[in-house]
Amino acid sequence: MPTRLLLISDTHIPGRARTLPDAVRREADASDLIIHAGDWVSVSVLDDLERHGEVLGVFGNNDGDDLRGRLPEYVERTIDGVRVGVVHETGDAKSREKRMTQRHPALDVLVFGHSHIPWDTTTDSGLRLLNPGSPTDRRRQPHHTLMTAIADGGALRDVTLVEL
Repeated sequence: MPTRLLLISDTHIPGRARTLPDAVRREADASDLIIHAGDWVSVSVLDDLERHGEVLGVFGNNDGDDLRGRLPEYVERTIDGVRVGVVHETGDAKSREKRMTQRHPALDVLVFGHSHIPWDTTTDSGLRLLNPGSPTDRRRQPHHTLMTAIADGGALRDVTLVEL
């Protein structure tokens, strides 16, 4: 059975917004699994998302001991046959594909954050790198964003960047 995914990162609440946008909550309610790639900032964001569904997440560089006590720095899970890793930082974009291919040779997909810049590339080895941007802090991007996707029978399909 296909698994609908919500991918978000870098919510920075309450620094960049007081609460999650309603659009994030709607997508969370419509998803089977919520993946958050760090920089929640407030543990209340994790608690909020857990009320909407199952959460797979990691802590980021701006997250304190409360979140670090509940979340790992890196996590892997096979979701409907798709091997997914989640991490906050991947380093410089210039050599990201090569570094992540070497670091995560067994993955199909790596979800990451930190830059607030949406990213969707596939390396020569077939590793798909996804950064959903931020639903609350667009920085130099034209829109706040998140991603949705479907894991289905070992394939990731229908990856969509949603502008808020």
